Amino acid sequence: MNMRARMRAGDPDAFRDLFDEHVRSVYNHGFRLTGDWSVAEDVVSLTFLEAWRLRQRVDAGPEDGSLRPWLLSIATNVTRNVRRAARRHAGALSRLPRADVVPDFAEEVATRLGDRERLALVRTALAALRRPEREVLALCVWSGLDYAEAAAALGVPVGTVRSRLSRARTKLHKLVTAGKLRPAGESREPSAGRGQVPVDRTIAVRFAQENPR
Repeated sequence: MNMRARMRAGDPDAFRDLFDEHVRSVYNHGFRLTGDWSVAEDVVSLTFLEAWRLRQRVDAGPEDGSLRPWLLSIATNVTRNVRRAARRHAGALSRLPRADVVPDFAEEVATRLGDRERLALVRTALAALRRPEREVLALCVWSGLDYAEAAAALGVPVGTVRSRLSRARTKLHKLVTAGKLRPAGESREPSAGRGQVPVDRTIAVRFAQENPR
C-alpha cells in the first residue's frame, strides 16, 4: 500500500513519516510567508492537524508522487487564516485602554539569534508584495514547486502563477535598484530540503532576477 492509500486509511505511521519528511519544508514556507519564526511554528502545527483532518481527500495520484505540494497548499491556506486572526486580534487590542508600557524583548531575542538583519530584509521583501504574489514567490522560488504544482496548490491557472511571479520579481527588482533591499549576513533559516532555495545573502537579487522555469 503506497503512502497516499495509507494516509487515506488513517495509518498513523504513514502520517508520522509524512511529518518527518516534510515538517522543515512546511516550517520554511510558513516563515517565508510571514517573516516570523513563532508564527511559522503555529503554521506547522495547524497544517499537520488540517492534513490529518483532510487525509481522506488525498487523491490516488502516482504511487511515487510526493505529497509535498498538497501540504504546502494546506500551509498556504493556514497562513492566510493565521494572518487574518492576527489582524483581528491586533484590532481588538487597539481598542482597549492604553496600558503601561511593557518592555519588548523581541529585539533581544533576535539579537541572540543573530537574525535581525535577515528578518528585516525578509519582512521588507514581503511587505512590498500583495498576498497572492508572496504565495507564488514562496512556492515557486523558495519551495521549488513548478508552475503546475503551484497552480494546483493555489487553485489557480498556470498562467496566473506566471503573471503573479513576474509581478513579484518586477517589484523586488525595483526595490533592489532603489537600494531598499540589501544583502545581509549569512542566513540562519533552517537548512532547506531538496528543491528549496534558502534565504542566502543574495536573497533580494535572486528574487528579482531569477529566470522563469
